[in-house]
Amino acid sequence: MTVNLLGLDQEAMRDYCAGLGEKPYRARQLLRWIHHAGVDDFSAMTDMSRPLRERLAKSAAIAAPRVLRDTTAADGTRKWLLDVGTGNAIETVFIPEGDRGGLSKGRRNGEQGPHFNGDGTVEPAVGASQPVHCASPGSDPKGSLFRPTTRPACGDATLERDASASGVVASILSAGRSPSRGPSSRAPRRYRGTLCISSQAGCALACTFCSTGHQGFNRNLTVEEIIGQLWLANRSLGRGVTEERPISNVVMMGMGEPLANFDNVVAAMRLMLDDSAYGLSRRRVTLSTAGLVPGIDRLGEACPVALAVSLHAPNDALRDELVPINRKYPIRELLAACQRYLSKAPRDFVTFEYVMLSGVNDGVGQARELAALVSDVPCKLNLIPFNPFPGVDYQRSSPDAIARFRDVLMQAGLVATVRKTRGDDIAAACGQLAGRVQDRTRRTGKRQQELSR
Repeated sequence: MTVNLLGLDQEAMRDYCAGLGEKPYRARQLLRWIHHAGVDDFSAMTDMSRPLRERLAKSAAIAAPRVLRDTTAADGTRKWLLDVGTGNAIETVFIPEGDRGGLSKGRRNGEQGPHFNGDGTVEPAVGASQPVHCASPGSDPKGSLFRPTTRPACGDATLERDASASGVVASILSAGRSPSRGPSSRAPRRYRGTLCISSQAGCALACTFCSTGHQGFNRNLTVEEIIGQLWLANRSLGRGVTEERPISNVVMMGMGEPLANFDNVVAAMRLMLDDSAYGLSRRRVTLSTAGLVPGIDRLGEACPVALAVSLHAPNDALRDELVPINRKYPIRELLAACQRYLSKAPRDFVTFEYVMLSGVNDGVGQARELAALVSDVPCKLNLIPFNPFPGVDYQRSSPDAIARFRDVLMQAGLVATVRKTRGDDIAAACGQLAGRVQDRTRRTGKRQQELSR
C-alpha cells in the first residue's frame, strides 16, 4: 500500500522511516525536501542513498489534490478548485497584500496597503483618505492588542524562520544536500500573503449566510488534503532567492468547520508550525470556528493558535437563526470557552467575526448590545460586509450602516475593524466558497423542494 508522505507530521514520519529500517534524522530530511523544497520526486532527494530513494518510490508518494481550476481576481486574489475525489471539490484562496503580490497598481502616490492581517482584519492604507482599520478612541498603540509580532510564540525560538527559497533549493540539489532551514525572512511590513484553507468537503453546520453551508456536507478532509493546499499554493506561487516566502499567514477559514475535523486539522497545523516543514509562528496561523465549545477547549490543550470566532449576532435568539450550532452551545458558553482559551493562546485576544446583514443584525441598538456582550472578553471585532451568492435573500449592509455600527463599538472602547472585500469577482470572498459537494445530509434536496413551492 502506497503511503502519501504529504500528510505525515514529524512523529509519523519517524515511525514510517523506522519501518524502513532508517534512523530518525531521515524524517527531518524528508520533511524538508517535501515542505521546504516542494519536491515530489524522490530521485531528486540526492542526500539519500539510491537504494533508499528506490524504496521510497515503490512504497510512498507525495501527492496533493489535483487542480481543477486556477482563477485570479482583478485585485490579485487567487483561487484554486481542487479535486478531493468521489465528485467532491474544495476551494483554497490566496490573498496577497503589498509589493510581492503586485497590488500596488491603482494606488495613489504615497499609499501603502491596506494590509490583510491573517486573522481577517485589515489595517489602514498609509496615505489613504478612507482608512479601513479603525482603532478604538483613546486606545494605546503600545497596549496589548497592538504589540509587534516579532517575538516567537509559545517558546518556539525559530517559528518565524523561513524555508529555503527555490533558487537556494536548486543549488542544494546540485550540491547533493538536503534543503536547510535557510536564512530568516520574516515577511516585512510591505508584504503579507495569506492562504485561506478548507477543512471539509462542505459543512454540516448550515449557517444561513454562508455559501458552503448551503452546499451540504460530504466528509472531513484528510491531513494530506489539508496540508496539500499549502504545499500546492507554495509551489504554484513560487519565490526567488531574495524574496520572502509567498505565504506568511494561514487562516483555517475556508470550507468546513475546522473543529469538527479536529484530529486532522491539528495534525496539519502542527506541520505548519514545524521548523522542519513550514515554520510558521502560532500567531500567523488562525483557526476560525462557528463555536464548537468542546473543540475550543481541546484546541487550547493540543495546539493553541490564533482564534477567530464566528459570532454574527448579539443575542441567542438571532444567533440561533443565523448560526444553528448556537442552539447547542449558546453565546455565554461560547464566551466562557474563549476566556479559557486565552490562557493558552499565542495572542492575548480573540477575534470575533460579524457578518453585516442589512436589516438583520446591523442596527445601532444591536451594536450596543454586542458591545455589552463582549465587554469582558479581550477581543477584536471584525465586521464583514456580506458577500452575496445565489439562493439567499440577505443583502449587504450599506457602508453608512457599517460605519455607524463600527462607531458604536469604538465608542464603547472596543477595537473594531472592517474586512476589506477581496476576490468577490471570482466568488473567492468570505462566505462565497462552495466548491462541489456531494451532499450526504439531504439538505440541498430539501432546499430545492422549498424553492420550487
